[in-house]
Amino acid sequence: MTTVLLFHSVLGIRQGELDAAERLRAEGHEVVMPDLLDGTVFDNYELAMAHADPLRERLYEKGLAAAAALVDGFVVGGFSAGGGVAALVATRRAVSGVLQFSGLTIVEWLGPDAAWPAGVDSQGHQMLDDPFRDPIEEQAVGDVSSAGGTLELFDYQGDGHLFTDPTLPDEYDSAATELMWSRVLPFVRARG
Repeated sequence: MTTVLLFHSVLGIRQGELDAAERLRAEGHEVVMPDLLDGTVFDNYELAMAHADPLRERLYEKGLAAAAALVDGFVVGGFSAGGGVAALVATRRAVSGVLQFSGLTIVEWLGPDAAWPAGVDSQGHQMLDDPFRDPIEEQAVGDVSSAGGTLELFDYQGDGHLFTDPTLPDEYDSAATELMWSRVLPFVRARG
């Protein structure tokens, strides 16, 4: 069993994140999913980003506070902007792996003193034509590999951002979701 600290996207805790937690729990893992937005949920990215951007530092603090009670060696993951919170936690705590769903984070975004944790592997899962996709794959791979870890990048056909959320019908892709979990579950299991 692995403890997984899972952060939601800028839209808040939606069905996609709840489904993720349930899949991990069904495999016997403990999942901690803090609500960084205190119950606020959005259906619109523009409104969500306008709400969250001024709170960025506070969201990071809340993410670090959620990790404080966990025993070292947990897996941390996040959806979209939650992946940035996950990466920040990984730079401050002893984690065994990092899952980045619907986006990647590079360490320079986390501050001048940030560095990827030594020997920690990561997975990134994104759709090829995601409108929010940043062209930073090479830098993200370099961040992880220079610290002795491996970043596995998995691309999925389509243009959905939060493609695992069935309540976002214009983005959801059930086949891509199943393929993603066939890769994520072994990654988490190996770190238990």
